[in-house]
Amino acid sequence: MLVAGATLSLLAPVATQASDVVNLEEMNSYSRSRKKSSRLDSKTFINEVSEDIANLKGRIDGLEVRKNVFEAGGFSDTTTLDGKAVFALMGTDHSNVKTDGTDSLIAAYQYTMNLNSSFSGDDNLYVRLRSGNGQSSNFTTKTFGTYLSMGSGNTDILKVDKIWYTFPVGDDNTFYVGPKIENYYMHATTPSIYKPVTKQFTLGGNGAAYGASTKTGAGWAFNADNGFAVSSNVVSGNNGFLTNEQSTSWATQVGITKPQYSASLMVNQKYNGWEDEYFSTSQGHRRLVDGDAGAQTANSTNYGLRAWWRPLETGTATPSISLGYDLSNIDAAEVTGDIDETDAWFVGLNWADIFQADDRIGVAFGQPQTREDESVDPLAYEAYYEFKVNDSVTVTPTVFGGTDRNGTAGDDIFGTVLQTTFKF
Repeated sequence: MLVAGATLSLLAPVATQASDVVNLEEMNSYSRSRKKSSRLDSKTFINEVSEDIANLKGRIDGLEVRKNVFEAGGFSDTTTLDGKAVFALMGTDHSNVKTDGTDSLIAAYQYTMNLNSSFSGDDNLYVRLRSGNGQSSNFTTKTFGTYLSMGSGNTDILKVDKIWYTFPVGDDNTFYVGPKIENYYMHATTPSIYKPVTKQFTLGGNGAAYGASTKTGAGWAFNADNGFAVSSNVVSGNNGFLTNEQSTSWATQVGITKPQYSASLMVNQKYNGWEDEYFSTSQGHRRLVDGDAGAQTANSTNYGLRAWWRPLETGTATPSISLGYDLSNIDAAEVTGDIDETDAWFVGLNWADIFQADDRIGVAFGQPQTREDESVDPLAYEAYYEFKVNDSVTVTPTVFGGTDRNGTAGDDIFGTVLQTTFKF
């Protein structure tokens, strides 16, 4: 009986570790619960212990089956998840009195999750889930430059914000296709390395040439080992891809990138009134037929020059420099008054690791996309300091503004924003 009790005591922890219910009291009282036999032999123990062991084995096998079922329906090991949450507190002041709530202190958030899945090891399915409440006019006014990179019009709804699939062909070619994608995700050359706070300064000036919108798209990019790259992509309306009724952007880029510098040329042909407002005055983005009273259906050919340079070492007084210039030719045959041209320029400076590791100073300024008949020379600017509280939390105080920013003389703006970013 002592041997049987010891054997069962060793088996009890195994069953307990398997997270199945085993009545230890019944097992330990095995000898007490049975009638004592006046005659003991080897079969007395073998038969009873073998029966208990068989029961335990059956329970453990059942746990193993349930474990395998759980793993089969679990998260794929070829899918990765990362994300961030951004809190922002922002206030603006217009020189012209505003009664629409834009001159106020407003808080907002953005929450993003990025999912990347590979099925062959070289391809990638990208899905971005996003929510936020930055739909107020302070966070999303484009022609005053207050639209933040963290701005969101999702009104607290978590939705699929981007989704596309990429796959390689050979060593140098990459193809893209997706129902929710923007042109600039498919460019072969990075146009700017300036990291902006306001969305107007993304891509070296988010205007006529590089301005984009989330729609159905497809593209191709070629990247050679020597840094030369060329890409071409098309994005069109979600309700009728490449139809005459849908706005369409066909962007082709040629560039070269080295470790310390890059230069590129973009030609973006936009059809059926495609416009881009982030880096523009209230008139500069318009693509109208029959002048200001017409429909937004004119075509345009847009040219974008981009270049950037960075020092070999960070932590010095020498910043990285990003430059941009856009020229847009509107289809003059359809626009009254021969108003057929807009232009814009941008300069962005970044200093890294100045006061502590991984911090960043940013200064950007430029002229938004301005129509040739406008009588003012608008200017937009921003300046910020970004520092890490720890590896996952970053704080960025920023000032921004502009003179004659929306193309109206004397209509200036000044704003401040404090952003806190949590990465996971």
